[in-house]
Amino acid sequence: MIYLIISIVLGIIILIMAFIALYHRNLKVAILSAGVVSLFASILYLLLDAPDVALTEAAIGSGLTTIIFFYVLNKIQRNDAEK
Repeated sequence: MIYLIISIVLGIIILIMAFIALYHRNLKVAILSAGVVSLFASILYLLLDAPDVALTEAAIGSGLTTIIFFYVLNKIQRNDAEK
């Protein structure tokens, strides 16, 4: 029963953060909320007894992808400042 409640709460948080990632004007907030979506998805996978998928989602989805997005955003802002 407790896993069901936690899964529902995580699903609601994932949906809210996904809408924030899609509709927020600040790109840094959008990138962070997309990372949070991946992080909570990995927790949800762990609750669903898929630890290999959870580990991959945490490492690639929330970790590496978020770092790459911030790196690219920094490069774009730096190129815009030079022009």
